[in-house]
Amino acid sequence: MRSRRLLLGSTVVAAVFAISTLSGAPARRVAADLPAQLSDKEFWQLSKDLSEPPGYFRSENLVSNETMFQWVIPELTKTVAPGGVYLGVAPDQNFTYIVALRPKMAFIVDIRRGNVLEHLLYKALIEMSADRADFLSRLFSRQRPSGLSTTSTADQLVIAYDRVAASPSLFQANQTTVLDLLEKKHGFTMSRGDEDGLRWVYQAFYSEGPELTYAYSGSNAGRGFGRGMGPGMFATYGDLQAQTDAAGVNHAYLGSEGNYLWLKAFEAKNLLVPMNGDFAGPKALRAVGQYVKDHGATVTAFYTSNVEQYLFQQGDDWSRFYSNVAALPLDSSSRFIRSVPNSMTSPAQPGARAASMLCPMALLVKTFLDGNIHGYYDVVAMSR
Repeated sequence: MRSRRLLLGSTVVAAVFAISTLSGAPARRVAADLPAQLSDKEFWQLSKDLSEPPGYFRSENLVSNETMFQWVIPELTKTVAPGGVYLGVAPDQNFTYIVALRPKMAFIVDIRRGNVLEHLLYKALIEMSADRADFLSRLFSRQRPSGLSTTSTADQLVIAYDRVAASPSLFQANQTTVLDLLEKKHGFTMSRGDEDGLRWVYQAFYSEGPELTYAYSGSNAGRGFGRGMGPGMFATYGDLQAQTDAAGVNHAYLGSEGNYLWLKAFEAKNLLVPMNGDFAGPKALRAVGQYVKDHGATVTAFYTSNVEQYLFQQGDDWSRFYSNVAALPLDSSSRFIRSVPNSMTSPAQPGARAASMLCPMALLVKTFLDGNIHGYYDVVAMSR
């Protein structure tokens, strides 16, 4: 088994957690009349109606390559009002932020159709699984090892499953059960391409197990994904579940049984809506913003990963993105969560590819509208 060599130490510069705030007390109008639950029809229709056509990205991103993503959680939970609306991009690292922030609803907006399908796979597996050990059994298609309990740590769970061989028969049966749950029980009208794409995602977890990394590059022709990355030192799925914040506390959605059960209830109520959207596109983010406004609520957190860095490399996409953000309902507690290259942080964090940082969303919007953002460095300089 690959060692947990990518786990970071317990020391951190205090500036990582420092965060700028706007003057005045943060507004707390966050949840108003957001639904407590969506019907299956409402969930599927919302995902379709708010989406833009899917596009291409250079990698699949089945698993994150960020190892400092938990470090901002203590400051987030002190700053961001619970019960608002969470926006995010990419796969399951969002779950860890969601269980920490306890939003009323969440929208995961990604240009790749494959990310929507990965979230549908997660949704099905989480709904089917009574506890964390059952979830990992289904995710990896491996028999549940003996000795695991609700008090097992994330690392203990991952190590136990890494010692069990994947089961072809379980994988075949699980695929059928997952698609039956999504299409027959929930009534989601998935295309043949969607079905094939979901199977491809599931194949990755089956073949790699807890060792799946960002570098996975299995055949993806016609699946609506990007391409795999070259070899490199990336955290495994297991590494990421065993990460902690700077104080050594694990906030991961598999870090405790309580976190998992909260996420399970959230998914069962159809309150995590995956959708296709281009951050710089004309529809998706604005449509989400209008939905939130119509329900008298506020976007309280937006996890962008390192998407902004790419937008600044693509003409004026960055400007269109911040124009979209300016249309979102925000308050002074609303925060961007972004991943910044380690080379742009001071001091750089040993062993990390990037640092996770926070930025007040309303302050960035004001700076943008005042014409004071000219490049990616300006955005990084506002992050702490």
